[in-house]
Amino acid sequence: MSESASITPAGALTGHETFVTTPGHGTGADTHGHGPTHVQHQFDDAAQQKDAVTLGMCAFLATEIMFFGGAFLLYSIYRNTYPEAFRLASRKEIWWVGGFNTLVLLVSSLTVVLAVYKAHHGDNRGVVRYVFYTILCAFTFFGVKVYEYHHLYEEHLIPSVNFDMHHEQFSVLPTDPKDPASVDAAEATSEQLRHGARIFFSFYFVATGLHALHMVIGVGVFIWVMVKAKQNTFSPDYYNPVEITGLYWHFVDIVWIFLYPMLYLIDLSGREHFF
Repeated sequence: MSESASITPAGALTGHETFVTTPGHGTGADTHGHGPTHVQHQFDDAAQQKDAVTLGMCAFLATEIMFFGGAFLLYSIYRNTYPEAFRLASRKEIWWVGGFNTLVLLVSSLTVVLAVYKAHHGDNRGVVRYVFYTILCAFTFFGVKVYEYHHLYEEHLIPSVNFDMHHEQFSVLPTDPKDPASVDAAEATSEQLRHGARIFFSFYFVATGLHALHMVIGVGVFIWVMVKAKQNTFSPDYYNPVEITGLYWHFVDIVWIFLYPMLYLIDLSGREHFF
């Protein structure tokens, strides 16, 4: 028999004819005879591949934890330096809108868990359905974020774009307008509040922007997962891509769980209305 046509019924003795191939043009198995086609050539078997991919994602998430951890540490330093400015700036955030987005992400985490469950049981249609719901939650989050950004733009609170240096929220009136010392003290306090507020909103836009970027990447991967699910790729023996993508998505959601109270809930007092 020629090399290109050498096929051996590996399970002939057990009655389960799982065909593997020697190097050549095999059908339905990898060229090393290691089993299913989803096992890449550098791995001995599916279990080793799954462990390697999981370890790789955990290592990646560890670097992400260090990245966001550094950002949170920087936030803590500046919040301790400008506590009043951060408190006043947080009042300009619409806390209930941020709360709604938090709920949306929690729902998306649930749909991801259900997608992994369906993949584990070989239900590719279920994977498509729940991944679609996850993507729908992501776009809902993006839409709300656009609304928030527009709100801050109208309030003239975007640093380096239209930040109002004389915003009434960060202005202190002198106790005695006729006393030069009182006027100077009020102006110095106002300047410190404005500087702290610029730092707060700079952190807000950088942190939420990076978080949104991670979500965009996640949506892109989920679209790929949907395509694979439509091709009936996943089975009880092979569902790792769904599981790994879900692990990444849960991390992104956890980051937001930290961002929400840091940015929206510093001080809920003094907010005159629900909106």
